[in-house]
Amino acid sequence: MAANGRRKSVSGSVVKPPPPPKLAQASLHRTLSDISLDFHREEKGLGTITEVEKAKCECCGMREECTMEYIEKVREKFLGKWICGLCSEAVKEEREKKEENGLEGALKEHMSACLRFNKLGRKYPALFQAEAMRDMLRKSTRRSQSISPKPMSTMNNKPAISRTSSCMPAITRDLN
Repeated sequence: MAANGRRKSVSGSVVKPPPPPKLAQASLHRTLSDISLDFHREEKGLGTITEVEKAKCECCGMREECTMEYIEKVREKFLGKWICGLCSEAVKEEREKKEENGLEGALKEHMSACLRFNKLGRKYPALFQAEAMRDMLRKSTRRSQSISPKPMSTMNNKPAISRTSSCMPAITRDLN
């Protein structure tokens, strides 16, 4: 292409590009404004569009677009705090798990878990995962110790390996 936007032909002379096609008047359409659409909705009985606001979850910090009525309903349910749908499900499960704490205890427990995650988990995900694994191991060792304590040997108070029967007679019987 030449510097002025025209094409060069093979012989070296400059060829003008063809002009753009003209639009027919029939192909053009009239546009409607948003205000005129609202007038038509009110005439048909569809109602008006309610105002939408962004609400921030007090647990995880996520923002959602909600109507004021919905925000007020959620605040009534959760002691004046607005929490997102995901956190509300987590609070409901926590409440079912520990019924003695009630809604306030479940909400406090979930908010502390979210706070810990926001401080550590977002910045250092590997460290947060390691801490979660450590907590899981602590819980599982406590659970196993409370359910079935292992017999202790007399030497150095180390757990002894307990065996109910030997598999050697069965193996030697099959070989013979």
